[in-house]
Amino acid sequence: MNTPTRAGASTAPFAGTTLEQVGRALAAESARFAGLGWMRGTSGNLSAVLAADPLRLAVTVSGADKGELTGRDVVVVDEDGRAVPDQPRPGRAPSAEAGLHARIAAHTGAGAVVHVHTLSAVLAAHHWPHGVVLRDLEMLKGIGRAAHGEDACLPVIDNDQDMLVLGDAFEKAYDRAAPVPVLLVARHGLYAWGRDLAQARHHTEIVDWLLRFRLATAGPAGGSVISDFSINPRLPEE
Repeated sequence: MNTPTRAGASTAPFAGTTLEQVGRALAAESARFAGLGWMRGTSGNLSAVLAADPLRLAVTVSGADKGELTGRDVVVVDEDGRAVPDQPRPGRAPSAEAGLHARIAAHTGAGAVVHVHTLSAVLAAHHWPHGVVLRDLEMLKGIGRAAHGEDACLPVIDNDQDMLVLGDAFEKAYDRAAPVPVLLVARHGLYAWGRDLAQARHHTEIVDWLLRFRLATAGPAGGSVISDFSINPRLPEE
């Protein structure tokens, strides 16, 4: 079973790798998510841990189309999400959510964090603001929970523009129950993480599937609370 990590030192999957190599890896993952419609406009951001002590993360830059990033479109930030001076392009601004990426990495030991604006996450957080409960689904094994016989709750927190407030809410929610590598932020999107970028991507994909299932089976007699079209990232062909 793929068990989420409890609090501890972050892993550093890109230790010893050049910043541009890390940037290319983040750009490739961003393009994949943008293609799914999960990073529309310039929304969303990704990060990878470069060093655990002191904590350093490479975070995608602010205000850029996530489907068109290059290896240069990253900023190195510290444990507070602030750009550090000793990097190739210190004048570039990191994503506004870099502080929460750093809190997640520090608190869970994650090596990479994904933040996307999937409609399924926003709708699910709207319908279940105290957490999305799932049970008896094989896909739950992909986020480190049992496929049968126990509830798994995906935590939901209120949105806030202050990353310190969001970070405190995240830690409280994460510590309250059996951990899962995901956080839903109401009327905003989701964060997912893993030991490296590949695992963080897998968790993101699995959580979207789980949320789609929950939304599609939550109405009366198992009917959908929303239409299939509303959670499809692409328009139907005419």
